[in-house]
Amino acid sequence: MTGWREQLGWWLAHRLGRGPEQELERQHDALGELRVTQVGDLRYLYFGEETEQSCGLIGDPGWLGYDYTRAMLLAGFWQPQLERALALGLGGGSLVCAVLQHLQPAQMRAVELRPAVVELARRWFALPEVPELQVVVASAEQYMASLTEPVDLLMLDLYLEDGIAGAQLHMDFLQQCHAALRPGGLMVVNQWQQGSSGKPYAVHRLRELFGERYLQVEVVEGNIILFIPQSGELTLDRQAMNVWADGLESQLGYSLRPYIEGLRRAG
Repeated sequence: MTGWREQLGWWLAHRLGRGPEQELERQHDALGELRVTQVGDLRYLYFGEETEQSCGLIGDPGWLGYDYTRAMLLAGFWQPQLERALALGLGGGSLVCAVLQHLQPAQMRAVELRPAVVELARRWFALPEVPELQVVVASAEQYMASLTEPVDLLMLDLYLEDGIAGAQLHMDFLQQCHAALRPGGLMVVNQWQQGSSGKPYAVHRLRELFGERYLQVEVVEGNIILFIPQSGELTLDRQAMNVWADGLESQLGYSLRPYIEGLRRAG
């Protein structure tokens, strides 16, 4: 099975050994430049000139190239029978496609601020138009303020060209997202880490809201993924999680075991 060292080696080789990029499309909207490039079988979505936002594999829209998105799939262990899933932030759509393919929610909704991002995700990253998926163009704050149907799984991944979106650090918004969960539901947050401290941005606000009952895992890109239950504590049974992950490995093309090994209580 793949370990942290092998995962890190792959990631470094991918980044350092990458050839020249071919630009496929460039757009400009009210928030700045959007670029799509390709290297071999991989396509990239950039916000601006340098901010690599998404990575997709041609022919397999649900393949995940980043460790932080792979780690977010661990949500499936605690949510084996998903009715409603909600993703705030779309990007190229790889995470949404992976959730559809491997966690198989009955309904999934993705909320994206920029119409041009949705267009690019459909044109270059094979974001599907299927009955199970609805894409809504709106700000996450506006959407959550009008949400009436609770969800089983909420994935929070809001980033702009200059970094994490402000809403993802605001206590009221985080509380609003958490309140949208059904009993037994789960919120997964892709947060920045404070250096190499193992602590997420807004850690004091997170603890004020959720105590120390959530789980977290740091990944090599520097992000830290938070798994926050609607109530109570998530079970941390690595043996059972590894069995579950092994059952998915042949479908995914990579192992989730490294992220299971890195999971720990927030405290």
